[in-house]
Amino acid sequence: MADFTWTDAATGKLLVRDCALEYACYGPDPAQTPTIVMLHEGLGSVGLWKDFPEKLATETGYGVFVYSRAGHGQSDPAPLPRPLDHATRQAQDVLPLVLDHIGIKNCVLLGHSDGATIAAIYAGIVPDDRLHGLVVIAPHFFTEPMGLAAIAEAKVAYETSDLRDRMARYHRDPDNCFWGWNDCWLDPDYEAWNVADVIDTIKVPVLAVQGRQDQYGTLAQIDEIATRINSPFEQAILEDCRHSPHLEQPGETLTRIVQFLMHHPPDPAGVDT
Repeated sequence: MADFTWTDAATGKLLVRDCALEYACYGPDPAQTPTIVMLHEGLGSVGLWKDFPEKLATETGYGVFVYSRAGHGQSDPAPLPRPLDHATRQAQDVLPLVLDHIGIKNCVLLGHSDGATIAAIYAGIVPDDRLHGLVVIAPHFFTEPMGLAAIAEAKVAYETSDLRDRMARYHRDPDNCFWGWNDCWLDPDYEAWNVADVIDTIKVPVLAVQGRQDQYGTLAQIDEIATRINSPFEQAILEDCRHSPHLEQPGETLTRIVQFLMHHPPDPAGVDT
């Protein structure tokens, strides 16, 4: 597999821990500007971000890097069953290697849903002076009954509707992706999962974005950040919006992110000028 070279609109695969991970990058390389690294949701992938990464690069002038975790998109399948602490493992064991591989000098992590959780865990427990900001879209820090009920409904839909066929358009192994996500969340032991303590040690500015009608989590997730955070914090609660603000209200979501980065610009230290 070829070494990574950043080129605007380039796609390819990174070899990380013997796993080939699909990626795409937009805008300037990490030597020229800060980089926004995007982490997708539990059933997400590079392709399911649609054109949001490219728009983000255009509006901010920063580089934007997206990748699909193992089991997602065109990346290699993941071993199943997924461990119940998979988000912490991704933050500690995989994300640092991805950032090193692509030559990050300073960055903002932007995660959606499970990706937001991974990003928050990284910000809270992994020492990294390159990290200068955090954007969490519909994050999860603990389970909620309504969220678990929605995930149970997704299982029925996968088994009885065309959901599997629709997922196959974006995932080379939709079963590996879906059951890795669904079986983990519906494991009886997962009900007690709670990583909210990572918020206490986040040291960078944070923006939280959530749809008021999010079917997978209530505003208690955002309130947890507001209560515990010890660094600058902004929030955007979008009306008439469910779990994917960047797809349901892309313009407003993009505006809020750009405004946040203007308020808290990443430190240019380390970037070639």
